[in-house]
Amino acid sequence: MRPDMADASNGSRAKLASMTGYGRANGSVHGASFAVEIKSVNGRGLDLRLRIAPGFDSLEGEIRKRVSAAFSRGSIAISVVVERDGEGGRVVVNHQALEAVVDALGWLKSRVDGAPPRLDGLLGLKGVLEQRDSPLSPDEEDRLHQAILGCVDRAILALRLARQDEGARITDVLSLRIAEIAQLTHAAEIHPGRSREAIRLRLSLQVAEISEALGGLSEERLAQEALVLATKADIREELDRLNAHTIAARQLIEAGGPVGRKLDFLSQEFNREANTLCSKSNDVALTAIGLDLKAAIDQLREQLQNIE
Repeated sequence: MRPDMADASNGSRAKLASMTGYGRANGSVHGASFAVEIKSVNGRGLDLRLRIAPGFDSLEGEIRKRVSAAFSRGSIAISVVVERDGEGGRVVVNHQALEAVVDALGWLKSRVDGAPPRLDGLLGLKGVLEQRDSPLSPDEEDRLHQAILGCVDRAILALRLARQDEGARITDVLSLRIAEIAQLTHAAEIHPGRSREAIRLRLSLQVAEISEALGGLSEERLAQEALVLATKADIREELDRLNAHTIAARQLIEAGGPVGRKLDFLSQEFNREANTLCSKSNDVALTAIGLDLKAAIDQLREQLQNIE
C-alpha cells in the first residue's frame, strides 16, 4: 500500500499527525541489500534532506516526490544505504594509483638505500587494488531501483504511522486545553462582575471620580464619559469570539489532516481576545479569569507547534 493511501483504507477519517517520528525499512534483491531510514522533526514547512548511496542519484527525484505526497510539514531527513553482496564482483588494478606509487619509489631510490619493494607490498597499498561490482543488466538495474523505491514506501508508511500515533496523544491534550478555554469563557460570561448592577455601580464610581477630578461636568459630558466607560467595560464581543474560536478549533480537530497552521492561527486569535478581555475588565475576579485563559491558550499553542 502506498503511504498516501494509508488513511483511505476502511473509510477511516483523517487524524491529526505530529511532525515528529521515525521510520525504517529493509529489503534485498539478488546481489544487493538496502535499508531506508527516515526521521522527522518540527518544521514551519516541508524541508527534505536526502542522503543516498553513490550510484543511485537518479532515484532522488522520485524519492522526493513520494515523501512530498505523504507529508505536508516537517523537517525530514532520509538515508538510503545500498550494499552489494559481492557475488560477481571483480578486483582491478588502479593504474593511476600504481603509477604514482612507482614514481614515488623511483624518487626515493635515488635518495634512500633499501631493498626494492615486493609485489604483494605494492598491491597492499591503499587504492592500488579496487573491488568493483560487475555491471548489472538494464533489467537487473530496474528491478533493484524498484525494490529500493518499495523500501522507501515502507519507511514512509512507518514514519506516517509513528506521526499519527504521536498526533493521537497530542489530540487528547488539545481537547483538554480547548475544553478548559471553553469553561473559562463560560465562567467569565456568567460572572457576577458582568451583571448590569455591578457594571452600573462601577460606572457610577468612575464617573464620580472623573467629575470630581475635573471640577464638575455638564450632564452631556457626564453622559459621554459614561458611554465611553460602558463601552470599554463590555466584553460581550470578546466572549462571542472566544466561543466562535472554540467551535472552529473543535471542528478542525474533528476534521483532522494537516490543519496545524490553521489551528496555530486560531490560537493567536484566542490570545488576542484574552488580552482584550483582561484590558477591558475592571473587576479583579474577571481579570483573574482572563489570566487563566491566557495560560491555557499558551499551553494550547505550545502543543500546536508539533501538529502537521
